[in-house]
Amino acid sequence: MIQFPSLRYSNAIADYRDHGDPLRLFTEIYAVMRPKRADDSASAIANHLALLDLLDADEGLRQGLRDAFAKLISTRAMVSYLTDSGILPPTGFFSELMRIVSHRLLPEIQNTGEFRDCLHIVLNHKDDWVWLGEIPIENSIRFWHQLIPAGELGEHERRRLVDQFIEAMLVLAYRISGLDVQQDLLRLGGTLADQAPAFRAVAGEAQRYANALHAAHDNGERPQDDEKHLLVLIDQCQDLINRAHRAAQRVGTSLSLSFTLRRAYQCLSRLEVLATLLGSHWRDGGETIAIEQWSNLVRQTVRAENQRNSIRQHVSRGIGLLALRVTDNAAKSGEHYITESRSAYYGMWRSAMGAGAIIAVLALLKIFTSKLDLAPIGYAFLYSMIYGLGFALIYMLHLTIATKQPAMTAQTIASYLGEAESGKQQELDRLVDLIAAVARSQIAAIIGNVAIALPVAMLIGLAWANISGEPMLDPGKGAHLIGDLDPLSWALPHAAIAGLFLFFSGIISGYFDNLASYSRIGERVAQLRWLGLLAGRERAARIGNYIDANLGGLSGNFLFGCMLGTAGTIGMILGLPIDIRHIAFSSANLGYALTAFRFDLPLITLAWGGLGVLLIGFINLGVSFALALWMSLRAREVAFTQTRELLSTLWQRLKSDPRSFVSAPAESTTAPPSAPPAEGTGH
Repeated sequence: MIQFPSLRYSNAIADYRDHGDPLRLFTEIYAVMRPKRADDSASAIANHLALLDLLDADEGLRQGLRDAFAKLISTRAMVSYLTDSGILPPTGFFSELMRIVSHRLLPEIQNTGEFRDCLHIVLNHKDDWVWLGEIPIENSIRFWHQLIPAGELGEHERRRLVDQFIEAMLVLAYRISGLDVQQDLLRLGGTLADQAPAFRAVAGEAQRYANALHAAHDNGERPQDDEKHLLVLIDQCQDLINRAHRAAQRVGTSLSLSFTLRRAYQCLSRLEVLATLLGSHWRDGGETIAIEQWSNLVRQTVRAENQRNSIRQHVSRGIGLLALRVTDNAAKSGEHYITESRSAYYGMWRSAMGAGAIIAVLALLKIFTSKLDLAPIGYAFLYSMIYGLGFALIYMLHLTIATKQPAMTAQTIASYLGEAESGKQQELDRLVDLIAAVARSQIAAIIGNVAIALPVAMLIGLAWANISGEPMLDPGKGAHLIGDLDPLSWALPHAAIAGLFLFFSGIISGYFDNLASYSRIGERVAQLRWLGLLAGRERAARIGNYIDANLGGLSGNFLFGCMLGTAGTIGMILGLPIDIRHIAFSSANLGYALTAFRFDLPLITLAWGGLGVLLIGFINLGVSFALALWMSLRAREVAFTQTRELLSTLWQRLKSDPRSFVSAPAESTTAPPSAPPAEGTGH
């Protein structure tokens, strides 16, 4: 027999009068509230509203549920919940990962005396956080207004609960005080090291406030010291952490430093909530303030506890600690791939054309290498050197490979999206300006690469034939090269693999840029004794500066080449169809294939091969851009919700000024912004 939620709620509360177990009651209440599917937000909201309406209408049921909640919180230990739920653990990334894995294999025993463990018992579905997060905040506040006990707690229970909140406040304050001796934080230098004792001052002020609260509860009077000074110190420490994040963008970061800063900010935010909750008792309208603070706290901690043993969430959070710094470096690089002026636009054409000529030569070297009789590891090594050293040379000559652009420019677009979240028309116009600049830059780079790689390959093939008297490639090899471009073959999946490698190369570039800054690689290279003796101190310093500025670019390009060079060999060893297709190399291979047939190919074959080149390029660009944009938005915690407004603005620009998407204006109209600084709440 199907029962309506209101009847099931009533029965659960009525049964509580018999068994007297508040934990069982709330487990039953949330079981009624839980929708069949976690993503069914409409059912979750309706079930929640049914409970609210029932409690509004029936004073007896409301009092029964309030009594149960009073009993629940007064008989459970709260300190661990208040100090640890929703806050990064102190054990570090890998230790916490091992804990999660071990508890997934052998679940931990729930201690019903801990409020934190009670949450796991009540919310016993791993995706409860999904539907709970869809319940409007005003509904949650209304729920807690009905549930927060007023006179239901006796003096002993009330004092025990207050003491636990005070103890939790002190635990957080003394945890924060240790930051003033953190070496990773002190190495950021400047005024940060001088002002680090502010963290210790928080602990001292929290202790004074705790003493005042204890005295006030003993004599029933208003505390002599309120929470205002403590809140000021907390705000100062939060500002210090934000400044530390910005300093880390300049000098580099590490997983340990990112972890420490994130955890410290979380502790400060929680300390602010607890101080406000404790002080609200003596303020006008304090009950409303307390309920709002408590509602937000529960909302945050419920999600954290529900995902506490999620490997996916833990790994994602750990990657996010370093992701912003990596993408910030890529965003800075991305600005160089965006042409704002006509001179920069033509410069992009020239750099792309220069890269196209080098790619034609690299494609030739790869073709010759494929004719050698080598072991698979030999092919992998030589292909990797051809690609890797070639791409590094292109980078050192300040030339442009079209497919390197999306992974870089995606980071810059993400920084704009973060700024345009409010949906203001001015911000959307700036974003459309950027999209137009990226579009014309990408078009120039693609056409520049292909328009030179293809004819240079044909010229090399013709020159070879004229000098030697025979084609450079036999028709069999030419047919193989044409077959590699067939859109109905593995060409497009292989192009997607190349796009994935392009995305990885952007991450690698950001990682090594960060490493160069954080570990001061350039300065350490410049101080090498043997380098100073060999090249002289001045030249060694210039080498160090060059490495400091370009380690990321060189590493990303070289290792990207290694990924391309080894993909085919790995596929052969594993017996899997793994290989790569790259638009610039594919266009050069098309040129060499034409010379193998002395340009005597059916038009349909030539058109089919040309279509393959275009589709390979589209897949290269699309995959790398989508992955890079996804990672950058995730790292910045940007949830852009103005898609419709953006598309409308973009369409208006396409109608009014289509030329701006293919050709640069004579004068610069916008300037790409640097990535917004990381806030302490996120990174």
